[in-house]
Amino acid sequence: MQPLRSFAFNTALWGSGAVLSLWCALLGRYRQNGILRAARRWARISLWALRVFCGVTVEAQGLERLPAGGCVIAAQHQSALDILVWLSLLPLPAFVFKKELRRIPVFGALLEPSGMIPVDRGGGRKALLAMVERAEQAVAGGRQVVIFPEGTRVPYGVRRELRHGIAALAQGVEAPVLPASTDSGLRWGPRAFNKRPGPVRVTLHAPVAKALTREELLETLGKLYYD
Repeated sequence: MQPLRSFAFNTALWGSGAVLSLWCALLGRYRQNGILRAARRWARISLWALRVFCGVTVEAQGLERLPAGGCVIAAQHQSALDILVWLSLLPLPAFVFKKELRRIPVFGALLEPSGMIPVDRGGGRKALLAMVERAEQAVAGGRQVVIFPEGTRVPYGVRRELRHGIAALAQGVEAPVLPASTDSGLRWGPRAFNKRPGPVRVTLHAPVAKALTREELLETLGKLYYD
């Protein structure tokens, strides 16, 4: 039964995503606000389908810690579900994404117009500086910059060395940096077709101290993610 339920959810997920992406593209909705509204609608539809078909619910804690303006969220990443969660929870999310995603038909062309932030993971210091510059602009516009320090989806219970992009943002952007942990991989693993019923817990933690060194920041995040 669960494979059938998962099939129904995946149909809703990809079907609604395709329809909304085409709507934005074909009707010329390349304005930032229009794309963001469509993305948030997609997230709400998908989370509703995940709850109804698969019995997966999301329990978010610590949202009262969100500042009124822009900030940086250093989010643990175990599942594609994390994208839906932050799209639905944040008023103006701006995700840091690997530039290869721009190749995805239709969807990829909407990422930068929506204010998302591309990064060339093999581009070294120059790429990090470009990411920081765009993040500064996003924060100045009141947006919440979401970065996944693990760099990719990591199965629940597995540790991964954190990438240094979050340290560049913490040092280069004048905004609070809030870690966020999750156990989403328990219900929806990386590239997993079947979804397991039950709650997903997402916790937004207190901002980290600005005086932390790069090593101290990565150690702090690692403890929140894995301990």
